[in-house]
Amino acid sequence: MSEAQHLSSAASALAGVVAGIEPGQLTAPTPCTEYTVRDLLNHLLFWGPSLEAGARKEAVPPPAAAEADVDLTEGDWQQAVAQQLDRTARAWSTPGAWTGTTHMGGPTELPASLVGGMVVLEFAVHTWDLAKATGQDLALDEALLDYARGVAAETADQGRQLGVFGAAVAVPESAPALDRLLALTGRNPA
Repeated sequence: MSEAQHLSSAASALAGVVAGIEPGQLTAPTPCTEYTVRDLLNHLLFWGPSLEAGARKEAVPPPAAAEADVDLTEGDWQQAVAQQLDRTARAWSTPGAWTGTTHMGGPTELPASLVGGMVVLEFAVHTWDLAKATGQDLALDEALLDYARGVAAETADQGRQLGVFGAAVAVPESAPALDRLLALTGRNPA
């Protein structure tokens, strides 16, 4: 499976979970402790255009200085998230999206393959966050999980320094692929 296919698979799984969220669940806490379900949906909408633009080698800043400064979940938030995920997956499936350098919403250039991998990781982990918070079953492709785990392993130290990941959680190497991925990001899969 190609990197673009992993991203498409992760975006599709995330869209499926978002479609299953009931309005009454928006205030539920998520495993991503600083976010409620609404906050996490807002996070996806806040950064979505920047992540999409990264595939086109464009630097598109987020819509405000901080996520808390804007609520992008008003109106039909399920459709808005689904459309943003679709645009992001399509952008990263174009020739050249994964080559060269690009941006993640700011001026710093990073390898496009790293940025694309981080988008896959973001989508896969937040799919679990939202499924867990809303009591939905989750089935992610094993190849996707292995790829995302590789990205997490590569970026974990930097993620911890930036406060994006928590301290790694100990799980046995024989644990399911999803549990091993979550543990790398500091989430307790239990």
